[in-house]
Amino acid sequence: MAASVFDSPLFAQLFPTGDTGRLFSDSAAIRAMLLTEGALAKVQGDLGVIPQISGAAIHRAAMEIQVDPGAIAKATGANGVSVPGLVAAFRSEMQAPEHAQFVHWGATSQDIIDTALMLRLRQALALAEADLREILTALGAQAAEHATLPMPARTYGQHATPTTWGAVLAEWGMPLLDALSELDILRKSSLWVSLSGASGTASALGAEATETRAGLAKALGLGDPMRSWHTDRTPLLRIADWQGRVMAALAHIGQSLLGLTGSDVQEISLGAAGASSTMPQKQNPVGPSAILALSHQFTGQRATLQAAAAHQHQRDGAAWFAEWMALPPLCLSLASALHHTKRLASGIAPRPVQMHANLDATLGLIHAEALSFALAGLMPRPEAQAKAKALCLEAMEKRIPLKDLATAAYPKLDTTAFDPAAGAGHAAQDAADFARRTKDL
Repeated sequence: MAASVFDSPLFAQLFPTGDTGRLFSDSAAIRAMLLTEGALAKVQGDLGVIPQISGAAIHRAAMEIQVDPGAIAKATGANGVSVPGLVAAFRSEMQAPEHAQFVHWGATSQDIIDTALMLRLRQALALAEADLREILTALGAQAAEHATLPMPARTYGQHATPTTWGAVLAEWGMPLLDALSELDILRKSSLWVSLSGASGTASALGAEATETRAGLAKALGLGDPMRSWHTDRTPLLRIADWQGRVMAALAHIGQSLLGLTGSDVQEISLGAAGASSTMPQKQNPVGPSAILALSHQFTGQRATLQAAAAHQHQRDGAAWFAEWMALPPLCLSLASALHHTKRLASGIAPRPVQMHANLDATLGLIHAEALSFALAGLMPRPEAQAKAKALCLEAMEKRIPLKDLATAAYPKLDTTAFDPAAGAGHAAQDAADFARRTKDL
């Protein structure tokens, strides 16, 4: 198999990354760096740091010239970064040495690479936002439709108390809603321009260094950090943290779908499932499985990114290189997981008959908590709990429904304790509230 499933034609449909995948190619990286170089020259020309005519010429050329990644591979291997080779190739392609000499004026490689990375991360976040809105809209519509559809809630893999399918969908979606609401703050706090020169002191950027950085930020639509962040990788860690919380929410959906589609549960239909090579009856939950695999991949790369954030002195090649290795898989893992979740959110359907059967499958023991509180209306709470537990044990031993035993022993018992709707608490309201919040996304 290929070294990465994201670059594999064989696995392209199992781990699709869509437009996000195109952001993390060599060509996209070079294009973003050239745009950064062009914007920097334009700003410096307008400020008089370099001749204005040269700034305009560089800016225009940066929009037109293409540099083949392979053509600068040797220089990248020798220098450890791509910018020296890129700048040399760009100057050559300009065929205007009187202007080309002002390319990359006062900047350092990390300024260009980090700023270009932020341009691509901005697009990746925009694509993730669009996916989240689509997922939440689909989940919200289902939550509204099935707000009162009862089903078993499960803790530790066992029946707990009744809930509703709408409430389960709301539980899945609420963390995603929270993440969506945090995006504007994340963009302002993390999508930064970088421009502080060789050692972070802006020594070659001149007296207009501060104005140049602010101008570059404005030109590119990025934030101005008003300082160097060469060795402070907090902006990237904040983005990865946001991605990680979204991935955790998606993995929760994947895990739950695996459980709900199992042969012993069968409460959900995925709408699309995979075939086995040898067992005709199988409908494998491919989408949920892919989401969980991507979550595992994400977790490992997230740890690498955290380790890579510890730099030595004013720049650290090893830490920076490790960051390059870890960050693209984080973005691509999330993009692929979002793709699978979109497809699942629009295709999953409940199986009400099976949900009802599963509610009744354990002799009504799922109503044990409600029974203990109903008995508390007839006796002290500690005694009620003990009686309820004894009735549960008797039901399991004799294979008699809990309701039958309880009503026989306590004729005055309030039998609404065995109504799934009553036992679901505010599940229906949770579903309706979630559906309302997603309606206008």
